[in-house]
Amino acid sequence: MRARPVSPSLLVEELAGLIADRPRDAWVRVAVDGAPAAEPGRLADDLVEPLRLRGREVLRVPAAGFLRPASLRLEFGRNDPDVFHDEWLDVGGLVREVLGPLEPGRTGRVLPSLWDSERDRATRAGYVTLKPGGVVLLDGALLLGRGLPFDLTVHLSMSAAALARRTPPEERWTLPAYERYERETGPVRAADVVVRVEDPRHPAVVSL
Repeated sequence: MRARPVSPSLLVEELAGLIADRPRDAWVRVAVDGAPAAEPGRLADDLVEPLRLRGREVLRVPAAGFLRPASLRLEFGRNDPDVFHDEWLDVGGLVREVLGPLEPGRTGRVLPSLWDSERDRATRAGYVTLKPGGVVLLDGALLLGRGLPFDLTVHLSMSAAALARRTPPEERWTLPAYERYERETGPVRAADVVVRVEDPRHPAVVSL
């Protein structure tokens, strides 16, 4: 693998150009995948305005709004990395409410969030209708290898040492889940674009 260092601003411009160059008569479903330490939400946020300046309607959808209820997520305890890996994300809800409606010929009617995991109740968010050509930017962890129908996937990659160093102590129980993700899913090879972020302030675009 080769890594090409870029500034955060150049990374955003390159990704925005890649997304905006896709056909304008179809929706674009983009995943920004990475552990919280890699800051996928920040990158997704930074892409919004450059895409709008390129004439694209944009909707941000954090995967955190599609976690399953606590009774299901925490059924086997609060710190089970395998359950975190396999069961926390409501994959069916994401397909039904976000990704499926953006298939060709569908309605474009999207629900930006489904479940508030802090309050453990439905968010009661309103539906948003995206016109064809609109972009959904979905950020979160462990998104790849689940059969989710994305049009472009960006993976923010960190070494195990960097991830451990940048993960707060109270969240380190999740580290075995990311080790399993690397081993079983291989996100570096599964993603369309890979960005090395040992330090998110100094990214590097990876070529395989």
